[in-house]
Amino acid sequence: MSKKSDRRSTSRGVGKTDDGPITRQRILAVALEIIDRDGIEALSMRRLGKALGRDPMTLYRHTPSKSALLDGVAESVLDHLEVGDSGGDCDWVTELRAIAWDFRRLALDHPQVVPLLVTRPLSTPLGLRPLGTLRPLEAILALLIRAGFTGAEALHIYRALFGFLHGHVLTELQELVERPEETDDLLRLGLHRLPIGDFPLLRGLAPVLASYDGEAELERGLDILFAGLAATLTDPDDQAPAASEPVEHVCRSTPST
Repeated sequence: MSKKSDRRSTSRGVGKTDDGPITRQRILAVALEIIDRDGIEALSMRRLGKALGRDPMTLYRHTPSKSALLDGVAESVLDHLEVGDSGGDCDWVTELRAIAWDFRRLALDHPQVVPLLVTRPLSTPLGLRPLGTLRPLEAILALLIRAGFTGAEALHIYRALFGFLHGHVLTELQELVERPEETDDLLRLGLHRLPIGDFPLLRGLAPVLASYDGEAELERGLDILFAGLAATLTDPDDQAPAASEPVEHVCRSTPST
């Protein structure tokens, strides 16, 4: 699964009312713009109809309910997650590392959509989820099976990777500083409010907590995850590619923010 278009285009240049035809793609693009700007709760069929310059009832011809609309928005975002772009020329660790960085970029581009990508699917049985949200799973399973893993091993790797990724993006997006103007880390994080005797370790880690770096945390977490997977699974090549190995020119480079 590969989308060559700029993933950032999903949130730009949409929502401008004109006399063009109403399509599902256009509806989803404007819905995404509303969510990006004001959050999921701000999206309604009435507001969407107003943004499109159409009677809200006409939208139901393309999306039967708000729930289906939200699923469609999630699909439209995940459609920009690139999986297996190197045509199998890279090792599985390099491929999955690139996918992880791609997922983080999508999350940072569309932070308001993250609940639709992370928590909403969990409330729906796997077979009833929108097909677009299952395609990354299918593509990653195919990638890993091509690399020589069994289906069960591939599923285990997928679950471990996305379990970590979901937790990471939620943590990164919710790392809040109470008083950013303060220079003292305890004050910046509000940790001075905690009883000294009850939370000495947390207070002592204030400088580390205050210097949270999402990129560094992701990279370190991926290193630990892949090292653990390589140690417990049967590597098809009998050796796990090291995290520090250089990426060949045919492989996708790690995205930067």
